[in-house]
Amino acid sequence: MSVLRVGIIGAGGIASGVHIPNYLNSGYKVEIVAIADVVEERAQQVAEQFTIPHVFTSYKEMLKNVELDAISVCVPNKFHAEATIAALEAGCHVLCEKPPAMTVEEAQLMVKAASDSGKILTYGFHYRYRPEVEIAKSFIDAGEMGDIYSARIHAIRRRGIPGWGVFTNKELQGGGPLIDIGVHMLDTALYLMGYPEPEVVLGKIHQQIGHKKGVGLFGEWDFENYTVEDMAVGMVTFKNGATLTLETAFAANVEKDETMQVSLMGNKGGADIFPLKIYQEKYNTLIDSTPAYLPEVNGHQLEINQFVACCLEGKTPLSTPEQGLIIQKIVNAIYESAETGKAIVF
Repeated sequence: MSVLRVGIIGAGGIASGVHIPNYLNSGYKVEIVAIADVVEERAQQVAEQFTIPHVFTSYKEMLKNVELDAISVCVPNKFHAEATIAALEAGCHVLCEKPPAMTVEEAQLMVKAASDSGKILTYGFHYRYRPEVEIAKSFIDAGEMGDIYSARIHAIRRRGIPGWGVFTNKELQGGGPLIDIGVHMLDTALYLMGYPEPEVVLGKIHQQIGHKKGVGLFGEWDFENYTVEDMAVGMVTFKNGATLTLETAFAANVEKDETMQVSLMGNKGGADIFPLKIYQEKYNTLIDSTPAYLPEVNGHQLEINQFVACCLEGKTPLSTPEQGLIIQKIVNAIYESAETGKAIVF
């Protein structure tokens, strides 16, 4: 395969602003051959913008009528599993936006479809490609931090409820900040921890701000039809003995406009990832280490580059279907625990 023929499912902002331009800038021979969206006008507009020859209102028709090698799934979360499985069964590699799906059962079916088809399935966890994460991973792999036994996650905005898209629609998205921004920091932590299997999950969600009119730093949102949480709080214990705590919010009464942070603690060292700072005890003193230089990178571009390289060269993607299943289990368990008031035991 010398040229990767790509189809796009969904013509919203993540497709036109991230996936398509980064495919075209990947440095590989990539052709965006077709795009499908239930809103024909939107699909036509994106097709004209990027000179995409084939436009469909049904991705099934696109998969049936156009020869494709790879698919980007850029639709609301409710439709991730169905579109991904259809693309895999059609013989295409798939890059699906996060989170993997709406339910654990859907994520399991996606794992099976990828295995049965022999095609690549990977997810859009672009924070993994940040240099801070790569350097922290190198420290961990070299044994500099020892056993990572605890992690803390913060993905919190002061007033960052999205005023566009379907981010506040639980039926289409499955949830709010937990599955939108929180899931990025959760994936980053799990990746650095070696993606341990969860054992017990306890969660609580809050809806205190989003259902009222207020200040919107991310535009005005439809507060009258706000159906997701403002904030999710969770604790996870893992089968290897490690623990993780999580706080994520679209809107909270805090100082900073946005905090995206993963903190790790190991028995030989620890780290805050964004920005990167490593904490160790050496030579009978306590050492704090910070990089003197980090390159400026586009995580989305690196994510697309890696997906294309995997498709063309047969490499294994950084994010796997099995890891997607683990993160889906944790996310859904937090929501289930919040709804039932009980810890979820695996």
